[in-house]
Amino acid sequence: MLIDTHCHLDLPIFDSDRQTILKRCQQLDIKKIVVPGIDAKGWKNLLKICHGEPSLYPALGLHPAFLQHHQLSDTHKLEQLIDQEKPIAVGEIGLDYYLKELDKTQQKSLFEAQLNIARHKHLPVLLHVRKAHDDVISILRRIRVTGGIVHAFNGSFQQARQYIDLDFKLGFGGALTYQRATRLRTLAEKLPLDSIVLETDAPDMVVSSHYGERNSPEYLKDCFNTLAEIRQEERSEIENKITNNVNSVFGFIH
Repeated sequence: MLIDTHCHLDLPIFDSDRQTILKRCQQLDIKKIVVPGIDAKGWKNLLKICHGEPSLYPALGLHPAFLQHHQLSDTHKLEQLIDQEKPIAVGEIGLDYYLKELDKTQQKSLFEAQLNIARHKHLPVLLHVRKAHDDVISILRRIRVTGGIVHAFNGSFQQARQYIDLDFKLGFGGALTYQRATRLRTLAEKLPLDSIVLETDAPDMVVSSHYGERNSPEYLKDCFNTLAEIRQEERSEIENKITNNVNSVFGFIH
C-alpha cells in the first residue's frame, strides 16, 4: 500500500475526472491521499470532497504563498473548524522566501499562529518551505509541535537531520524522478529510510514520465519506483517502511 501525503485533489482542475483518478489509485494500491488546505475560502469545498471519499484525508491551513488572500480572522476560523471537522493535520503552512514580494514578518506571524494551534490541538503539520529552512527550524525549536512532514524537501543533509530531530518526516515527490536532480537523489539515498515519505503535490510537480502534463496522485507509483531504484533495500521493505512512516505521523491504522 502507498499513501500520497500531499495532493491538492480538491482543486477545480480535477473536477471533471476526480472519481476516475480515485478508482485508478485504488487499482494501483494507493489507498490513502492527504489533501492539504491553501486558504480559508477553499476549506469548505475541500472538506466536502474528502467527506465523500473514504480514501481522502483533509488537512486545513493557510499557505504562505497566498498571504494576500488571508484575513486576520482566518486563524480563528481554522481553530473552530479543527474542533468541528477533526482534520488529520494543520497544513499547508510555512515560510516562502523564494517569492520576494511576500512580507517575511507577516509570514512568520501567520506561521507561528498556526503552529500554536497545531500544538494546542495535538496535530501534526504539513510544511511548505522555500529558501527558509533555517528560519523554519528555529521557529519549530521554539514552538514544539507533534511532528509532521516537510513537503517537497529540498534542503541540505544537515537541515534534514535537524528536521528529523524535531520528529519530522521528509516528503519526496515528482522532482525525484528527474535524472538531473542529482542532489535530491543523493538525499533520498543517504537519509534514513524511516525519515522518508512520498507525495505528488498534484496537480503540480509532475513526474518526468508525464512532463508538461497535469500531475496526478496515481503517479505516486513513479515516485516509489524511483526511490526503490535509488535505495539499496528490497522494494517490499521500502514500501512497508514508508507506509509505517506515514502512519506514525497521522495515526493511521492499517
